[in-house]
Amino acid sequence: MKKPLSPFTLTYTPNISEILYDLGCSVAVSTYQAGKVILLSAINRDKMIQLPRTFDNPMGIALSDTKMAVACRNDLILLKNFPQLSKNYPSKPETYDAFFIPQCKYYTGTLDLHDMNFVNKKLIAVNTLFSCLSEIDEEYSFTPIWEPEFITDLAPEDRCHLNGIALKDGQIEYVTALGDTDTKQGWRENKTAGGVIIHVPDNKIIAKGLSMPHSPRIYNNKLYFLNSAQGELCICNPEDGSVETIAKLGGFARGMAKYSDFLFIGISKLRHTTAVFKDLPIAKTSFAGIVVFYLPYNKVIGQIRYESSVDEIYDIKILPSFRRPGILNTEKEEINLAIVTPNTTYWAVSEPDKK
Repeated sequence: MKKPLSPFTLTYTPNISEILYDLGCSVAVSTYQAGKVILLSAINRDKMIQLPRTFDNPMGIALSDTKMAVACRNDLILLKNFPQLSKNYPSKPETYDAFFIPQCKYYTGTLDLHDMNFVNKKLIAVNTLFSCLSEIDEEYSFTPIWEPEFITDLAPEDRCHLNGIALKDGQIEYVTALGDTDTKQGWRENKTAGGVIIHVPDNKIIAKGLSMPHSPRIYNNKLYFLNSAQGELCICNPEDGSVETIAKLGGFARGMAKYSDFLFIGISKLRHTTAVFKDLPIAKTSFAGIVVFYLPYNKVIGQIRYESSVDEIYDIKILPSFRRPGILNTEKEEINLAIVTPNTTYWAVSEPDKK
């Protein structure tokens, strides 16, 4: 009888640990299906490790120089890096070179937040339920700041499944949506061929007929995006809306981040809950993990595959200059012992149970 796989069992091509170690970075992954934010690192050129932490339905991740924001089912958790805490971390002292701990929680309600970014020191999120871009802070559940021109009313109806953000010079330039529809979940009627890319400054659609597009990104002055339901990495020409497919990725592609000349792209197993996907090219090849695409060669050069626990990935972010970052969630007991001030940090001593 075959031995059951351990939770979060993964396999990877040997060059993955070499790439991460030589780049001196780590990868943060959100998987709402498994309820984890996972940090992937290489401790040397031969071995990769992972640190899964439980979050409730995590999706979009945003990073600044010192902060990490994680969009969860009913709230948004803001973490901050205090690397000095790692030195005396009670469980594993002298282990991590960064240490992200929760500092505050925004009670947003269930907004289905997707891509997020820090823009002008404000936290901006794609509010998929209300079909708009929103600022998240302590004032309200959200403050709408932009919506597609075809959306006539902000209502909790997921009218177009707005999902992705592309920044240019630190400002939001493009967004992706699964349709240009203005009715409750109207995008579902043509979900595999109704996707659009919208230019945010003039609120105009620049590309149509896409297959569930996600993760628009501007790299090297080119607009990349993932044609998710076809498992494709594509480039869009904003001038005429033409699309060039530069790679077939083998699964439902969603979540993308660039570091140096490498793209790290999330791959999810294809959902089989409806008949819509059964005839897609990726129906028989989809898997859960990450592919690494090397831009100078224009090809996939390595991959990570999850063999257990993880079926779907939403977001990917690069943690630069951190070979082995640590992270706490609000469920770990140690979060109650971590104390930070403007000048120093402490691990408090827990009191024994009183009887």
